[in-house]
Amino acid sequence: MPRHTSGALALVAAAFLSSGIAATAVAQGNGDRYVGPSFATRAPVIAQNGMAATMQPLASQIAIDVLKKGGSAMDAAIAANAALGLMEPVSCGIGGDLFAIVWDPKTKKLYGYNGSGRSPRGRSYADMQRKLAGRDYVPGYGSLSATVPGTVHAWYAMHGRFGKLPMSEVLAPAIAYARDGFPVTQYISALWRANMVSLSSSPDVEEFENAQKTYLINGVPPVQGQIFKNPDLAKSYQALAQGGRDAFYKGQLARTMDAYFRRIGGDLRYVDFAEHKGEWVDPISVSYRGYDVYELPPNSQGGAALQMLKILEGYNLKAMGPGSADSLHLMIEAKRLAYEDLAKYYGDPEFAKTPMTELLSDAYAKQRRALIKTDRVNPNVGPGEAKLVPGDTTYLTVADKDGMMVSLIQSNYADLGSGLVPDGLGFMLQDRGALFSMDAKSPNVYAPNKRPFHTIIPAFVMKDGEPFLSFGLMGGDMQPQGHVQILVNIIDFGMNPQEAGDFMRFHHIGGTEVTGSPSPGPGFVFMESGISPSVQAELAKRGHSVMVGGGNYGGYQAIMRDRLNRVYWGATEMRKDGVAIGY
Repeated sequence: MPRHTSGALALVAAAFLSSGIAATAVAQGNGDRYVGPSFATRAPVIAQNGMAATMQPLASQIAIDVLKKGGSAMDAAIAANAALGLMEPVSCGIGGDLFAIVWDPKTKKLYGYNGSGRSPRGRSYADMQRKLAGRDYVPGYGSLSATVPGTVHAWYAMHGRFGKLPMSEVLAPAIAYARDGFPVTQYISALWRANMVSLSSSPDVEEFENAQKTYLINGVPPVQGQIFKNPDLAKSYQALAQGGRDAFYKGQLARTMDAYFRRIGGDLRYVDFAEHKGEWVDPISVSYRGYDVYELPPNSQGGAALQMLKILEGYNLKAMGPGSADSLHLMIEAKRLAYEDLAKYYGDPEFAKTPMTELLSDAYAKQRRALIKTDRVNPNVGPGEAKLVPGDTTYLTVADKDGMMVSLIQSNYADLGSGLVPDGLGFMLQDRGALFSMDAKSPNVYAPNKRPFHTIIPAFVMKDGEPFLSFGLMGGDMQPQGHVQILVNIIDFGMNPQEAGDFMRFHHIGGTEVTGSPSPGPGFVFMESGISPSVQAELAKRGHSVMVGGGNYGGYQAIMRDRLNRVYWGATEMRKDGVAIGY
């Protein structure tokens, strides 16, 4: 079976493939039998009492420690997320937003939470136009891109419903690491340096000295293995531990953020923080070959993944085989179709109603499927230059001994965020507002007190009314197409959750954008090197613009529930620093 390999991994894979190691049969959680190769890059982690998979090994360990203390999966997820805001600031933090899907074994129900923030109440569309000074897009950095952070509100809302331990105990590990320091890991170090370079060169960032004081050591970003401390963030976390949600949105942190924006000429005000609220939402779903796949509704882009699955269900992907030109062609074309609808319909549901029932219907899937030509690209669904850049995001998933499973994704959007660190608070505010459109006809057009379109999407899969898979795949516009690739690998091709993440991916860029850019051309398909040259050539023959390497292939974590053996299977992304840990 072909898979993503490069360098040392290629040598290991070749050794396994040439050794003649027999395939092994593994009991899956739905009672089916999977027969496949004995090894991927690593085996899935299997444990009985709990599981955590995050982007940073220390964060995964913190989650397990919380579970061992009697905390719920929600306690552990929040503790890990707080740690990641310190240890992975290039992807997340309390200056950003959060979405989650939670399986509660007590009520036997899935709960969704939309923790996204809004634009300033006092900045009108006309104000924004004037400040853009002739630009037809919101810049990626600076105060024009900043929206109210929703993460802290989400923590306390979800903890109030599903938490067991006090928040002071949940936040304690992150506070200690922020005060005493932690060693920076390899991948995060590389992003850290690149992010600081990008932000420092942006003319839209009104104030950058605070960010330099917070994120640099002796004037430079930390390198792999170097100890990094953030005492200001420790103080902010301590304020939350003592004062709860209101400390952030109505207390000293809110007043500090208000004063900071007044000082630099930004528009967010105390009232924007004080009036913020997240919301519980019902996840949306489709059935794919007997599995019920759940995502969150707009303003998130989760519906695009569901649309792709509805289109693909009409084809026998299993017979085509993983990594084949036929299966890849169909997935790429389904992505193009779904993303056109994403750009046309998705936005804040308080301002625009997305017709999700119709978009996810069998009739509509059949109508869209008819546009796919199996032997060539359909130019009438032409993607173009992508403005929806790869976002820097963290995804984590935790499960506990009682059966609760949390699928949580959190982000500052691109890079470390807007470049703006409020005085003495130790975290950067997100730049999510860069995804607003300035096209007055768009459902995602900028407006005051409005939530922008969101790329971050947690996912969950049910089988026969029971939880099967909590998973996510980070990376801006890669997320829906990445979700689909993972699910096709597991459901159609019978891979275990670690193999499904290790398997080579494609990343298609282009299409009409939620920011308003039209669709002028064929776009590009970035492919990992494990996809065979003959398949690449066949896809090019069918009209795809194939580029090998490069691209943004996302970051994946998953926990599968094996109900037959009553164990969890954990998986993590081999392309990054994370680990899955069980107990």
